[in-house]
Amino acid sequence: MSERDNLEISRRRLLGTVGAVGAAGLVVGAAGGAGISAAVSGDGTASANGAGGPAALTTVGSTEVMFHGKHQAGITTPLQSRGHLVAFDLVPGAGRKEAVALMRRWSATAKTLMAGKAPGQDTGVALDAGPSSLTVTFGFGRTFFDRTGLAARRPAGLDPLPAFSSDALDPRRSEGDLWVQIGADDALVAFHALRAVQKDAGDAARVRWQMNGFNRSAGATARPMTARNLMGQVDGTRNPRPTEPDFDRRIFVPAGATGAEEWMAGGSYAVVRRIRMLLDDWEKLPLGAQEKVIGRRKSDGAPLTGGTETTELDLDKRGPDGRTVIPDNAHARISAPEQNGGAAMLRRPFSFHDGIGPDGTPDAGLLFICWQADPLRGFVPVQRKLDRGDALSPFIRHEASGLFAVPGGPAEGEYVGQRLLEA
Repeated sequence: MSERDNLEISRRRLLGTVGAVGAAGLVVGAAGGAGISAAVSGDGTASANGAGGPAALTTVGSTEVMFHGKHQAGITTPLQSRGHLVAFDLVPGAGRKEAVALMRRWSATAKTLMAGKAPGQDTGVALDAGPSSLTVTFGFGRTFFDRTGLAARRPAGLDPLPAFSSDALDPRRSEGDLWVQIGADDALVAFHALRAVQKDAGDAARVRWQMNGFNRSAGATARPMTARNLMGQVDGTRNPRPTEPDFDRRIFVPAGATGAEEWMAGGSYAVVRRIRMLLDDWEKLPLGAQEKVIGRRKSDGAPLTGGTETTELDLDKRGPDGRTVIPDNAHARISAPEQNGGAAMLRRPFSFHDGIGPDGTPDAGLLFICWQADPLRGFVPVQRKLDRGDALSPFIRHEASGLFAVPGGPAEGEYVGQRLLEA
């Protein structure tokens, strides 16, 4: 038996009990290829693999996300506790041929890793772990099309984002030919995938920038809850939900797309922004002032107009002083879909902390990632309005930005982007 076989078995052996559980199954092939399930016993852990067998993986370790599907994984997949974002540029002289070979390698590696297996020449970093909800998502930047001779197939959705007055963007940490989003519920599994993707780039592409993020770990709360950001605010309450009848229309490019966007059917556009939070300034605000900036209670995310987290904002309600209870410049008011012609985007961020600067301020904030069928109808109108008067603006700084076309999920036997690169 080869070393590779041993590595693969070592990583997979802990999943051996799942087949015995039968009806529950390990993977649920949900629409879009982002279903997550696990076979667990009554105490919340997978059953033991017989007498004297190895201990079974916990629920967190055993969850597996489908690689193949209508949409790529990592878009509607529930928030993961660890993430890496990395952009690559093709090396000088590399073109379409090299891009095809690279996407074949990356797709094969992603499929292997997402199944909880170890690729060839494995580092052993995640040797004892299961899939841990690993997702690897691939996208193409605007410059990719010029460098591969595919400018005629660059969709209008990749037109450059407009400049915003609050931007302080570092071009060295923005854009890129290729973009990879990695997420997992285990930090070592996520790093393992990052290392594999970097190694697979070989001589075809070089890292342009890379960012690391995190979220609350699965199971850290007594019940599933909307995540909080590093300001302590509940963040993501009004996200579109897959159960809504118009979700696909707003988030994914339709199957009937034609022209330059035909290959994007089932895909989505990702806007990526590194947003630094000026936490020292924010934390000086008293609680009541913080809540007026956001327009929601900090304790539970409910609107200042009352109710629970999911209660609709009453934007017309006024207090005894005659002023609107939710201030006119409150973040929740300005970003509300009804204030932006129904513009909607699926936010799926990670928090980040990259150390403390010489002046003692934390380099921390949000790796903002939003998904939409058309960024000019999703992100752009909302950000334009926020740029003109959001009360949150003095406490944040947009430091990097990227826009990427993320094609639909690959069918069995396909690699990501094949419908573009081999048309």
